Amino acid sequence: MLGPIAALVLILGAFYLLIWRPQQRRMTAARELQGRLREGDEVMTTSGIYARIANLREDDCDLVIAPDVTIRVARGAIGQRLTNDESAAEGDSAQ
Repeated sequence: MLGPIAALVLILGAFYLLIWRPQQRRMTAARELQGRLREGDEVMTTSGIYARIANLREDDCDLVIAPDVTIRVARGAIGQRLTNDESAAEGDSAQ
């Protein structure tokens, strides 16, 4: 009787450690990234497009990918922030 219960507990524990926790960490990291985004930040989208944030709204943003070329993407499509916090702070103090 104890064998099947122990196996079930072991399977549930493995599921938690291998699937649930890493997914929660990824979701937390994505929420933190969305909270740190500012206009003027250099970013890379999940599809690999490098751009600068021109306008930031609640659900989407405008990205400048070349002079006079702006695209509109969902905020969730931003996969990486390339601007360092130190360089962003220096740019803000210079303005």
